[in-house]
Amino acid sequence: MLTSSLLHAVIKIAHQAGEHLQRFYARSVAVQIKSDKTPVTEADLFISQFVIEQLQALTPDVPILSEENCNIPLAERANWQQYWIIDPLDGTQQFIDRTDQFAVVIALVQHNRPVLGVIHAPQLSKTYYAMQGFGAFLQKNGEILPLAPRPLPAHSFKIAVGTSHQPKILASVQPPYQASFVQYGSSSLKAGLVAEGVADCYVRLGDTGEWDTAAAEILLAEIGGAIFNLAFEPLSYNRRETFVNPHFVMVGNRQGEWQNIFRFNR
Repeated sequence: MLTSSLLHAVIKIAHQAGEHLQRFYARSVAVQIKSDKTPVTEADLFISQFVIEQLQALTPDVPILSEENCNIPLAERANWQQYWIIDPLDGTQQFIDRTDQFAVVIALVQHNRPVLGVIHAPQLSKTYYAMQGFGAFLQKNGEILPLAPRPLPAHSFKIAVGTSHQPKILASVQPPYQASFVQYGSSSLKAGLVAEGVADCYVRLGDTGEWDTAAAEILLAEIGGAIFNLAFEPLSYNRRETFVNPHFVMVGNRQGEWQNIFRFNR
């Protein structure tokens, strides 16, 4: 199943979805508030349906989970050997706020672990992609750059963050380590900054879904990075009734002394 042709077919779907997103971005869109108090736009819903249809045509026998189409009980999906998981518009608030920092995210999960991931930011002309055993890459303005293992962070290091929880994150950093922030938009694009080496890690002390982290898991794994919860345990996929992730840290180098760097009050 994991072939270069499959990977490039998924990249093509992400790029096509990105073109649709740009058309929505060029005009005003209708916004609703979901039951979890997060926004959803007509762009989210259109892209979700578009990507689902394209993936169904590509792999008819593989189930699909979308953030906008995920009301499937664990009893029904527990025996899935593989499935697609997508976030049609990661960074909906960024899309609404017109920061350009949003992405289409598609991942393939096999035996409860992500094995293929694509993160495409159409307004930034950036596409991160990775596949198990294949490596991780960044396509930027038409140029393809292999992503390399990240060096271990020095005592002074950079954390990718959103707009909230910054004081709490800073308070978790233990001496003699000192941290500075790189503030950025969507969750998947902060993972991309870690993969690129713009940041050493990304700390999230807020709710996300499994669709927010699946592509990042394989992107970081292919360069020696990792994602773990605040107890320094790996995240899980399709093992719980809920899709809500625990709070987490994404790191560019899993060999770092992260348990000495961070002390979280859970």
